[in-house]
Amino acid sequence: MTEETKALPDELQLATSAHVKYIQSLDTRKDEYEYWLTEHLRLNGLYWGLTALHLLGHPDALPRAETIDFVLSCQHENGGFGAAPRHDAHLLSTVSAVQILALNDALGDLDSRGRGRAQVGAFIANLQNPQTGTFAGDEWGEEDTRFLYGAFNALSLLGLLHLVDVNKAVDHIAACANFDGGYGVSPGAESHSGQIFTCVAALTIAGRQDLVDTDRLGRWLSERQVAGGGLNGRPEKKEDVCYSWWVLSSLEMIGKTHWIDRDKLISFILGCQDTEKGGISDRPGDMVDVWHTVFGLAGLSLLDYPGLQPVDEVYCLPKSTTQKILGR
Repeated sequence: MTEETKALPDELQLATSAHVKYIQSLDTRKDEYEYWLTEHLRLNGLYWGLTALHLLGHPDALPRAETIDFVLSCQHENGGFGAAPRHDAHLLSTVSAVQILALNDALGDLDSRGRGRAQVGAFIANLQNPQTGTFAGDEWGEEDTRFLYGAFNALSLLGLLHLVDVNKAVDHIAACANFDGGYGVSPGAESHSGQIFTCVAALTIAGRQDLVDTDRLGRWLSERQVAGGGLNGRPEKKEDVCYSWWVLSSLEMIGKTHWIDRDKLISFILGCQDTEKGGISDRPGDMVDVWHTVFGLAGLSLLDYPGLQPVDEVYCLPKSTTQKILGR
């Protein structure tokens, strides 16, 4: 606990040690039914937990060697990664694998022990639709701007963005823009905070933020804050801690984070934590999970909450990681 956090009242204290223990406990619950029900999210969950630990200032709280071994055990011959061993390769799992290796300063292990980063890049590039520029999640062909952003995220971390048609992808994002300044999952779909993040972040990686109507988008995003201080994903919906990331990160990218009430949002996020057992939930009183824990912490980091490591608003990785790899 820093001197700055000691000065905060009890209700504004972050239960750091409890959150660390909670994340460490997640892979020890193998006798629980829920553990196996979520196997399809194993690599994603490892990325969420590890990122949370880095933001909390405890990057070594999970065993590095075992983490890297597990990630590499999920890789297929085509270069892609499944959510867990024997699971089909998927773009989202592949992105999480690259992010986990980046967090552990282990991207080189792809070449020395894995199928090679070039093979990973080829797997991702082969998922781009040459006609529309967007990306599918896997060989079955579902397309979504989440996959487009994920492809840009992983390929740029690997130094392989040139493998895909960036301009075609950017044209697709532009076609997803709406009159309110936001973006939908596909052309003509309603604006949603999560899709806005994927589109604005992909445009930022591509160096094409000039396509964003920042004032109009900033207005729509700032209106996502409700009376209790939390943020929602779209109009008339309940607030949810995860939007502390999806909304705030987009506002940060366009320089308008100050358009929301910082103190009210901090109070809302901290009111969703389990101060005894650790973890953060979607709303006060609900069950905690690692998804809301990482995005709650990432939101607090963007709000400059004392004691947290700075988060990169484009990659949802510690800035120390992206600075080392990308010089950001």
